[in-house]
Amino acid sequence: MAYVVTENCIRCTYMDCVSVCPVDCFYAGENMLVIHPDECIDCGVCEPECPAAAIFPDSDPRAADWAALNGQYAAQWPNITQKGAPPDDADAWKDAAGKRALLSAAPAAI
Repeated sequence: MAYVVTENCIRCTYMDCVSVCPVDCFYAGENMLVIHPDECIDCGVCEPECPAAAIFPDSDPRAADWAALNGQYAAQWPNITQKGAPPDDADAWKDAAGKRALLSAAPAAI
């Protein structure tokens, strides 16, 4: 089992989760983070740290559509091990619905 980053992360990318991950399994896209499913140890420390409530166990129905996407982009995006600064407008996007169409496939510029 692994944890999965979902739609709520898009355009928020707070990265509080990154700072607590003991195995550095987060990968960064241009406007979202994902968790590498083969690296996640299912410890769950990231879930309560996410201000956008975007992280769920892969067994949660809310994660179903996002599990494959996390695996796909984790193989393409750079690994991040330290919390960075969220976008200036992160708070405005935090509770927005319907953000999936805004997901960028581009990797983060690190």
